[in-house]
Amino acid sequence: MNKHQASSSSVDDITGHRRLRRNRKAAWSRRMVQENQLSVDDLIWPVFIIEGENRCEEIAAMPGISRYSVDLVLKEAEKAAKLGIPAIAPFPNVSLSKRDQTGSEILNPDNLICQFIRAIKKEVPEIGIITDAALDPFTDHGHDGVLRDGIIANDESVEQITRAALVQAEAGSDVIAPSDMMDGRIGAIREALDGAGFHDVSIMSYTAKYASAFYGPYREAINTGGLLKGDKRTYYIDPGNSDEAMREAESDIAEGADMLMIKPGMPYLDIIRRMKDEFSMPTFAYQVSGEYAMIEAASANGWLDGERAMMESLLAFKRAGADGILTYYAPKVAEMLKND
Repeated sequence: MNKHQASSSSVDDITGHRRLRRNRKAAWSRRMVQENQLSVDDLIWPVFIIEGENRCEEIAAMPGISRYSVDLVLKEAEKAAKLGIPAIAPFPNVSLSKRDQTGSEILNPDNLICQFIRAIKKEVPEIGIITDAALDPFTDHGHDGVLRDGIIANDESVEQITRAALVQAEAGSDVIAPSDMMDGRIGAIREALDGAGFHDVSIMSYTAKYASAFYGPYREAINTGGLLKGDKRTYYIDPGNSDEAMREAESDIAEGADMLMIKPGMPYLDIIRRMKDEFSMPTFAYQVSGEYAMIEAASANGWLDGERAMMESLLAFKRAGADGILTYYAPKVAEMLKND
């Protein structure tokens, strides 16, 4: 036995004759043993909407993403539905003149979100609509709740958010997804929806929304970045905390949440995995604007393959346990999956 044969034999002894590379040798075998796969059914498309007609504005911090007026976003929603994307989630950029301390415009039954809901329900009824009842796009201070003497008033905010959820449900929203992180808002929304006869309207709770640095481009998209006074760390979760996210999930489930969400996504894969394992609830990840912008910037500079990084990042959410992903890449990914 020569030296090479002895070395090979010892490797076989150590591995018990297992050769894990056998399953990786060809494309067909890699496909056959792949543990997690991404499909169009996993995608939720967040869109930015603006007032007016025939308006499309590029968002500098999010290359390839634009704000659309409702008439134009209808065309994009039709394309998304044809690609098989299950749901769309609107985020409004309303004029500054409509923003105030309490976000009162969110209660207007003809506000931008409600216009979007009614238009989609009429023209593209096959796609689901997921709406956020948080106040930040409607406040003049950029916070998700009502600001009083420099403090976010939890109970007053919950009352306002609950009323907003009813306005959105009345317009035709399928899922209310409150992102504000106020204590008790899930139970209040569930009680209000049921009391008004909206038993079939679901709640997707932003259960673990972290005080993250990855939201910057989003705040440009809805024009709140320059408005923000104070700190959202008084109501978002500290990035160093994991157990706290589980306590939030436990509370939200007890209050009536139908689905849970973790935001941001990639820096919190461990939270996705843990939440799915502990609660076995439909669990979603939000690949936020900063995650999108990083991939796009690195791709534009030639530092990585943008499409491969995009697909790998989304597959990571599936591997971590997510049942679905809110991602600005949804139409592009759906098109790629269709042509694959």
